[in-house]
Amino acid sequence: MAKIVVASNRRANHEYEILDTYEAGLVLQGSEVKALREAKVQIAESYARIRNNELWLLSFHISPYSHTGAHTGHDPDRPKKLLLHRTEINRIGARLDRDPLTMVALQVYFIKGNAKVELALARRKNQTDKRQSIAEKDAKRETARALKAANRVGYDD
Repeated sequence: MAKIVVASNRRANHEYEILDTYEAGLVLQGSEVKALREAKVQIAESYARIRNNELWLLSFHISPYSHTGAHTGHDPDRPKKLLLHRTEINRIGARLDRDPLTMVALQVYFIKGNAKVELALARRKNQTDKRQSIAEKDAKRETARALKAANRVGYDD
């Protein structure tokens, strides 16, 4: 099962603390799928909301397909319906009502020809949490460098 990643939201891991992830299908028009295959998508500001017991992806921009005329194209910023099981939508809705969380899009990809989006139930980090996660990342990087240097010295003996 090959996963072809089209776009990813790298800022999400910096801005949010990821609690749970979900894989949802996307309901798209034909020209949107073609544009998605060309990776003409912006996912950085995307988030999901529940409306009328359905999950919708908002602020998800898919640029018009390059070989489509103006009259046969699609609206780049229209809300996209997400496909999840009813129980998962209810579970997400209950958690969103209970806690100050948000649903952010992490990445868009194709699996077996179907467009999927990975969503995360996330909590926004404050400034000190961001600094702490950067410090942890730097510490891990420094230990990896030290281990690599120690292994390099060990082989020369």
